[in-house]
Amino acid sequence: MVPVPNLLAFMLASVLLIMLPGPSVLFVLGRSIALGKRGGLLSVLGNALGMLPAIAAVALGIGALVAQSVVVFTVVKIVGAAYLIYLGIQAIRHRRERATPDQSAVPRSTLRLLAEGFIVGITNPKTIAFFVAVLPQFVAHGAGSIPLQLAELGLIFFALALVMDSVWALIAGTARDWFAKSPKRVERLGAAGGVMMIGLGGVLVVTGTESH
Repeated sequence: MVPVPNLLAFMLASVLLIMLPGPSVLFVLGRSIALGKRGGLLSVLGNALGMLPAIAAVALGIGALVAQSVVVFTVVKIVGAAYLIYLGIQAIRHRRERATPDQSAVPRSTLRLLAEGFIVGITNPKTIAFFVAVLPQFVAHGAGSIPLQLAELGLIFFALALVMDSVWALIAGTARDWFAKSPKRVERLGAAGGVMMIGLGGVLVVTGTESH
């Protein structure tokens, strides 16, 4: 069990980090603008679930190996960035039908939206780099099992990210609903969300190891 002072310090650091607009926030904003509140919230959940394998990997000691392997780290980064760019292109391509949906259009399933968010979350190497670099700083070596403490800290970050990113999704989704009075505005907004995701994918390819 992580000591309470360490726990409170970690929660404060996590909240401050999550509040900063970074890759996860930009992904959520882009999805919410392109797909609305439902798409945004399901993307948040999928993205957060993608953190769980990273938490398990760090707790078991695998995360440090991945973070130290330039080849593995680069491959994961490129795959994640390419998928973000793909989602952005899809948002731009289908912006018109999402702005003026008809009865014959098939809505995206919950499972598909969760899966898309999960892929983005699990292929974000910044997450595992953050867990490897930051989580051990708040572990107390005399307070019991280190792997359990790392898992506890990771799950706390998971819960905080889920709640706070959901707020971003609701804000962006509400703004989209307001724009919905004009299909043309929604079309432009959907395109803007797609451009945001494409830009984020490009940025992830060339940046280092900042998190969230």
